[in-house]
Amino acid sequence: MITNIEDYFTLGCGRCERFATPDCSTRRWIEGLNQLRRICLEAGLEETVKWAHPCYVHAGRNIAVMGAFRHDFRLSFVNAALMKDPEGVLEKAGPNTRHKGVLRFTENAQVVEMEATITDYLQEAMGYAAAGIKPPKEKYVLEMPEELVEALDADPELAEAFHALTPGRQKSYVINLNSAKKSETRLNRIAKFRGKILAGKGALER
Repeated sequence: MITNIEDYFTLGCGRCERFATPDCSTRRWIEGLNQLRRICLEAGLEETVKWAHPCYVHAGRNIAVMGAFRHDFRLSFVNAALMKDPEGVLEKAGPNTRHKGVLRFTENAQVVEMEATITDYLQEAMGYAAAGIKPPKEKYVLEMPEELVEALDADPELAEAFHALTPGRQKSYVINLNSAKKSETRLNRIAKFRGKILAGKGALER
């Protein structure tokens, strides 16, 4: 994965085999990505690389992260729960995301068309960071599938390891298992996940 910010805008993020090829998603959206970069820098944000993507920082806080995909490119606000979204343009990053915090673009020209709104939203987020305002902590109740509950009850070692995981890692397993329609599929996944759970990893970690 890249560590130099310029590499993202010339080669890609380095997280897949399409890195540094004409097929990299950053190549399709480079005009829009460059415009987003300009807007973020002109807003007074500090530019850095985090998670192999351009991340924009203010007052020591992550404000927004840029990303490019096959069918769109995005600017994602890190503290989405704080954003008021008066224009109603923010979207959820995915079906399991609780708050809308993503500006999604499907055409390069949309960035310039939305420049005023993007700048306003960045200034809003920067204001929260400068004032030290953080999103309120929300208690997330995991709706664990019956198969996982029974597996933990029957396997004390697995139960101890699962409950020692961070809430985010626990959530990754619950989401993965709940996405399976059949009980048999959930049981098979739990068996495959056992080693990862004992190793302290999340469902998506290698």
